[in-house]
This record gives sequence, C-alpha cells and structure tokens, in this order.
Amino acid sequence: MRATKLFTEFFENEKASGIVLIAVTLLSLVLANSSIQETYVNFWKLSLGSHSLVEWINDGLMAIFFLLIGLELEREIYAGELSNLRKASLSLFGALGGMLVPAGLYLAFNWGTATQSGAGIPMATDIAFAVGALSLLGKKVPTSLKIFLTALAVVDDLGAILVIAIFYTKSLAFFNLAIALVIFGGLLVCNRMRIHSFWPYAIGGIAMWYFMLHSGIHATIAGVLLAFALPFGKGDKSSISYRWQRQLHFPVGFIILPLFALANTCLPLSGSIGTALLHPSSLGIIFGLVIGKPLGIFLFAYGTTQLGWSHLPNDLRWKQLFGAGILGGIGFTMSIFISLLAFQDEAYIEASKIAILLASTVAGIVGFLYLKRSFQS
Repeated sequence: MRATKLFTEFFENEKASGIVLIAVTLLSLVLANSSIQETYVNFWKLSLGSHSLVEWINDGLMAIFFLLIGLELEREIYAGELSNLRKASLSLFGALGGMLVPAGLYLAFNWGTATQSGAGIPMATDIAFAVGALSLLGKKVPTSLKIFLTALAVVDDLGAILVIAIFYTKSLAFFNLAIALVIFGGLLVCNRMRIHSFWPYAIGGIAMWYFMLHSGIHATIAGVLLAFALPFGKGDKSSISYRWQRQLHFPVGFIILPLFALANTCLPLSGSIGTALLHPSSLGIIFGLVIGKPLGIFLFAYGTTQLGWSHLPNDLRWKQLFGAGILGGIGFTMSIFISLLAFQDEAYIEASKIAILLASTVAGIVGFLYLKRSFQS
C-alpha cells in the first residue's frame, strides 16, 4: 500500500510532535514537584483579562488544534483512507470498538456515581503519541499499519468531538449559538462561491469561535466547523484546505500542544497518589485505556472481517493490528481535554490526569515492546 506525500509528511510531523510532547510532559512533572512548585503551578493560573492563562490555552489555542483535526478528517474523507467505504471500514469499525468498549469498562466502575460523566475520557487516542511510538520501530512497520493507526486515531478524534458536543454541553445560549451557526453558513457560502482569500475565513472563524464560546457548546467545536467550511477543491497544493493544514502542523505540534501539556500536567505528586489511582474514576480510565482500547479495536475489526464488511490488508497480520490497538490506549491530549469538561471537582480532574498519564505510559511501552517482538517473529 503506497502512502501519499501528504500522509508521509503528516506521519513524520506527528512523530516529532510526539517526542516533544513526551519531553515537555516530563519537564512539567519535574517542575511541579520541585522547589519552585508553587510558583510554577500558580503561573498557569495567572489572569489575562477575564480568563486565566490555562483557560486561554484550553479554550482558545486548542480551537486551532481542533481546526487541524478537522482539516485532517476532511482530507481523509475526500482523498484519504476514509474516501472509500470498503477501504475505510477496518479503521472505522476498529475506532468504534475502541470507543464503545473503554466507555463500557469505565461505566462498569462508575455507574451511578458522581464520576460516571467521565465515560468519554478513555474513548480517545492521542495521534501524536501513538504515531510517535509506532515510528520508533523504524522501517519494520508496514505502511498499511501506519495508515490504519492514523485513520483510526482521526476517526477516534471525530468521535471525541461528537462526545464533547453532545454530552458535555450543560446549557445552551440559543441566541449566541444561532449567530455562530449563521457565521458558519456564511463561510459555507464563501466556499460555494469559490472564495479562496485567507481573510474571510480567518475573520469568520474568530467570530464563530467567540459566539460558540458564549453559547454553552465548547468553543473548540468552532475549529472543526471552520475546517469543513474551507474549500477543499482537488486537495492539491493550490487548495486553501491543503495550505492551511500544511501551515498549521508546526505551530500546533510544536507550540500549542506543548503549551497544553505544560499547563495541564503541572501535577504535584504527593502521598495521596495511591488513593487517587484507586478511585473508581481512575480505575475506569486505566482499565478503559489499557485493556478496553486494544480489545475493542481488535474485536470489532476482526468481527467485521468475519462478516465480510471489511478486510485485513495483505501485508498486515492480526497480531500487528492488536499491537496498534494497544498503542490506541495512549489517550493523553484528548483524554485530558475531556476530563476538564467532565468534572468540576479539582480532585477528580487531578486524579484523572494522573490515571491518564499512567495508562498512556503503560499502553505506549507495552504496545512498543509487543510490536517489536511481533516484527521479529
């Protein structure tokens, strides 16, 4: 299976971004547990206008991350792995299993409790970390496995976006939502009129983000809507969608996501860490990511091939696909993001972050070692 040039560039970029994310996360944990702990933690709580620094990152800069997610999804639908239903079905069903089974495991631990709203946390896969871990195996990795994991993670992100929009919207300001949707409609008209200028989409996107922020639906959804309002055309280098995607990869991968990691992993680790990890919410996250993800991805992918709804690429073996499923348990960015929406109690949020970091680390190490052994046998 041949990879397109854009996919190759995407994969290489995500690999480097994953390495940077690992480095800044370790740095953040070290600083949060050092002699400058109080200064470092309070830095992210500094007020800038009506919001704190961490809120500007989570609600503002992350909208640009979601814009890139939307552009990647658009590319996959129009010209990539998801453009053909037969070709896309293995990744689609794998992603579906990788969302439903972890959510089910989480609810098994938390049903009827104050933390059952966190069921969306273990549903997510972090593209940068998962692709980064896979890339460490070098040229042994079949291209079809890279494409499967990337397409699965993109579909997974779409699932997370829908979960955020549907289940983590607590109240709606219909007037502001209506204005945001009118702006979105206007951008779609610009698309149909083949307007390729930067400014209408940039100004419209910022305005849509502002009204979405005050609508009750999380503001980052505006980034996804803007992505689908941009003209895709033939998807070549002249396409505004292609240009924006190329230009956003660096700032998102090497500025926005590292800032998100730094701001959201400044976790002072104390003697209560054991108690935090034994909380039903933490157990649901750990079991969901480490066990639920690979089981769900593998069982749904295998089951649909047996039903004739999808097929396994010729250069791929089931044990390698299972290994990719283990890497799918690296939640990190999206999992942390959803935990911020799922809980109001700071203790639940911090316990969830610790559980996400632990589960993602285990999934990454186990997935890497499992795949390394599978390529040697």
